[in-house]
Amino acid sequence: IGNMLDNINGDIVGDESYRRMTDVRNDLKLMIENPERFLLNVDVEKISNSGLELTDTIYGQENELSLLKQCYKRSHSRSDGFAIIAGPSGIGKTVLANQFEEFVSSKEGIFIEGKFDQLQQSTPFHAIASAFNEYCNVLLSDGASSQSIAVASALRESLGQDACCLGKVIPNLSMIFGDFEEDEVLLNCVNAQRRLQYLLCRFVEVISSSSSNPIVLFLDDLQWADPASIT
Repeated sequence: IGNMLDNINGDIVGDESYRRMTDVRNDLKLMIENPERFLLNVDVEKISNSGLELTDTIYGQENELSLLKQCYKRSHSRSDGFAIIAGPSGIGKTVLANQFEEFVSSKEGIFIEGKFDQLQQSTPFHAIASAFNEYCNVLLSDGASSQSIAVASALRESLGQDACCLGKVIPNLSMIFGDFEEDEVLLNCVNAQRRLQYLLCRFVEVISSSSSNPIVLFLDDLQWADPASIT
């Protein structure tokens, strides 16, 4: 066990370090078969009571996290950026995104998240609208700060009565604008989805240009994206 801990801490290198998982497996097998040889001077009762401690630390994805951080920093000068976290299920994509969220928050950025759902593929812009609904919560949580007032004012000026259309998919928008009246134009509009897409784009333009804090939009489970969200 001491050998393993030293190996993790980097105290053992070269020929003394583990090179293959089979070596680790063999040592673990020996510990089970002959524990007194490996557990000398160890308080076994203390170990059993403390249990296994797990952390959210990423191992083996430092390069990927660094690339996301670089993309975030570049977006400051170019005003936007785009990155895709790809890989098979269980490889740690969500954990990587959570680590990136911590970095964004530490830089006073705003991290909002939407999750695509296989059962919601018939609902246009479901994940995107969910993320913007979360953004409205963030805006409202700032209360009467100059930042939140500026963004809310810009949204009112830009969207006007059209905000009613967005309020159907972003419920928290009503907390900024007040209760909406029924929009007959949207109900009778043949191209309602196209109009909604246009208004969502305007929403993004307003919050990105009015907010002094960088905004990161994370969309999870892209494989379940509805057609409208990826066109």
